[in-house]
Amino acid sequence: VRAQGDTYQVVADVSQFEPPDIVVTTSNCHVTIQAEKVAEDGTVCDTFTHKCQLPEDTDPLSVSCALTEAGTLVITVRRR
Repeated sequence: VRAQGDTYQVVADVSQFEPPDIVVTTSNCHVTIQAEKVAEDGTVCDTFTHKCQLPEDTDPLSVSCALTEAGTLVITVRRR
């Protein structure tokens, strides 16, 4: 978690996954990134999970995500 001005950012490289494969959830000051690539035969061929705790001065309703063309997921949370 990096502090930048009045926000915090979490950055993850998820370039090996397609956007529909990526799920971001927040709960109790934690942000969780989960991604799963499923092969055509239905088997899971790649997974990614990252969980981090957000600082206590974050606004939990301000979480936003952006996926760059290079496959970098940027999660931004405002500070109170």
